[in-house]
Amino acid sequence: MKKKTTLTTKILTGLLLGFIFGLILKSIPDGYIKNTIILDGVLKVLGTGFTSAIKMMVVPLVFVSLVCGTSSMGDINKLGRIGGKTMLFYLGTTAIAIITSLALGILLKPGMGLDMSSMVTGKVAIGESKSIVEIILNIIPSNPIQSLASGEMLQVIFFAVLIGIAMSMIGQKADIVRNIFESLNEICMKMVNIIMLFAPYGVFALVSTTFATTGTEAIFALLKYVGVVLLGMLVHISVVYGGLFKLLTKQSIAPFIKKFTRVAAITFSTASSNASVPASLEIMEELGVGKSTRSFTIPMGATINMDGTAIMQGVAALFIAQIYGIDLGINDMMTIVLTATLASIGTAGVPGVGMIMLSMVLQSVGLPLEGIGLIMGVERIIDMFRTTVNVMGDNVCTLIIAKCENDLDLDQYNSSLEGNLVQG
Repeated sequence: MKKKTTLTTKILTGLLLGFIFGLILKSIPDGYIKNTIILDGVLKVLGTGFTSAIKMMVVPLVFVSLVCGTSSMGDINKLGRIGGKTMLFYLGTTAIAIITSLALGILLKPGMGLDMSSMVTGKVAIGESKSIVEIILNIIPSNPIQSLASGEMLQVIFFAVLIGIAMSMIGQKADIVRNIFESLNEICMKMVNIIMLFAPYGVFALVSTTFATTGTEAIFALLKYVGVVLLGMLVHISVVYGGLFKLLTKQSIAPFIKKFTRVAAITFSTASSNASVPASLEIMEELGVGKSTRSFTIPMGATINMDGTAIMQGVAALFIAQIYGIDLGINDMMTIVLTATLASIGTAGVPGVGMIMLSMVLQSVGLPLEGIGLIMGVERIIDMFRTTVNVMGDNVCTLIIAKCENDLDLDQYNSSLEGNLVQG
């Protein structure tokens, strides 16, 4: 009997074919067929359509799953424990990530000896950054309906958790509403499953467009910068995530890595933490993580856990400083660590948001924002990797918290290594 091709295999095939097709397109001269029909026509419809469909599900899925997860905990003390541990893990690893990146930037000096000023074509347009106080105050929505409509994820999370706590405190009187949310959660997950059937085509289009438009010139020009960023991410994954997982769970990380390839295929192609939420929730369930834990930590992580982004920011800040010949002192380094860690709380898990965070970091130590123009050529490439690191942290944290809270089925976790990677 012929073995059915898994969704992961299809997605990875689409990614590989997209890479090849993108490079072929890059080598073809500009023209009506290439630019209008292929890039701005077929590929845009497939890629943007898939991404839009995923984003369509983010707010309802996060809101409903958080209400369900919070309300099902029953014990408010348990919610406090999980929330505290989750925040400690996310903010702690983000701080470690940026300290690591600064150390690598100081040691390897990615900007020394490189003159990239010719690549600055004009003023860089960066979204308005917010102060740390504004970020903290912005967590509380003045109009939760407007927050849901505009996709203000921190406000959505705050409102969902508050509803869940209230339902948990009320107990049986909230059973009717709880059942409605449970049904809504099942509907949202089924809708996501339907959308994911089109993932291989969406991934193909997104990756094709990226390599057809970015090309290799910017990548080679900034090879050292990219190399240092990727090295920082590799160190963080292997030492911080791998070390904490082994230390706190006493389990092999192999079952998780096997399942995570499915999520990585999505994060690498979409560069969106939010887009990975449905797949992360699914693999956590398959690995034996209880619903009360996974439905809290995964949506929370997609919003506040930005380890990969923090690594990029640390290296980018030093890179820009070195390009402009600006020396950063110890106080400047500490400011970068604090600003980037707290800024990670107020950023949405969507493509390109790292540039807004970086602008805040650069402003905090007086570095020129124009320097961002030097790294914009490779931003999309790095965005793929750093988003994957961000989401891996969400999943590792979820497994660690579940183990600490006795909410992880170890038999199911370890048995998943023998099972199929993805149910076709």
